[in-house]
Formats: sequence, structure tokens, C-alpha cells
Amino acid sequence: MTAEDLRIAASILYNAYHDDPFFIDSLFTSDKAAYEQKLRAAIREELNTLWQQKQALIGLFDGERLIGLACVITQKIPLGEGRYWHWRLKMLLGAGWKSTQALIKKESSIIELLPNDRCGILQFIALVPNEQHKGLGHRLVQAVVSWCDEQPDVEGIGVFVAHESHLQLFTQHDFVSLGELSIGCIDGQLLFYVGQQYA
Repeated sequence: MTAEDLRIAASILYNAYHDDPFFIDSLFTSDKAAYEQKLRAAIREELNTLWQQKQALIGLFDGERLIGLACVITQKIPLGEGRYWHWRLKMLLGAGWKSTQALIKKESSIIELLPNDRCGILQFIALVPNEQHKGLGHRLVQAVVSWCDEQPDVEGIGVFVAHESHLQLFTQHDFVSLGELSIGCIDGQLLFYVGQQYA
């Protein structure tokens, strides 16, 4: 993906995560417009951080058109409680204190269950709405798995899953459960894929 794709990527993620239980729990107060503004800010800041830190942004294209993406962050950069102060500041300004703390807590909870610090986290995975239910989700997950297999210093990838359909999608691609995980009011599982060179 290129810098020009980031704006479209942010729009895809916003639509995909608008009704996500974690983001609703973390960002919503009682004002829908405020929630949507916070969600846009949180996604934009996280995407920019991933881009600037040269983390994996995997795009799925139909010709020139970006129709889906997956974003992986590795522990080569500080995560959770160790997040950079400028990330915290921008997230605070855009999403607010409670929301920033919830995002940090989510990462910290995931990191605690990962086998070691050579593992990545699948932060986002999304398709544009009219491209869903065509098997493209499988192509995106396979692209993530293939990327992981090619990284000599990434032993695997974890992803927090709270939907049964998402659980089925990832387990079909050799993700296994590392255990139950509650983040805020949301219960789910941490799934993990072991890179081929470490399997």
C-alpha cells in the first residue's frame, strides 16, 4: 500500500468497525456524532502510526481500487503501556482519555497472552461492504498468514476475536485459541497463528 491509499484505507476501516463491540464499548458515551468523530480519529491515528513505523499494511486490490486491508503491528515498536507519548497525545486529542486508556488496555491484555515479544497483533482487517461474502476475507487472512511466514523475526500473529463468524474464518487458516480474553465489557478469544518457520 502507498501513502495515497491511506485515506481510502481509513474509510474502509471506519465502515467496517463502526459497529464493532470493542469500539462501541471504548468510545461511545451517549452522543452518536461524538462517537463517530472519535472512531475516525482513532483509526486515522493508528493507521498513520502503522505507516510511519513501517508496520505491515496489506492491501487487497481490484485492479487499482483498494477493496480491503489488513494491518499488523509488531512488538518492534512499543505497544500497550509502552506506547510513544506522541501517539498517546494525538489519541487523547482525537479520541479522549477513556478511549485512549481502553486501546492501551486492549493491547496490554493481548501482549500478556502472546508467547513472547516476537509476535505481531492483527490490529485491523476489513473489506468494503459490497465486496463482502465473496470469499475475499479468506484471501486477506491468507495474505496475513503468508506475510507472517516470510518474516524471520516474527514468530506468529495474535488477533482478538469476539464474533463467532470471525472465529470460524481464522481457525480455517490455522489460528488456534490461546484462551478466553475479556477487554472492557467484551468477551472473546485470543487466536494465534504460528509462522511456518516456528511451527
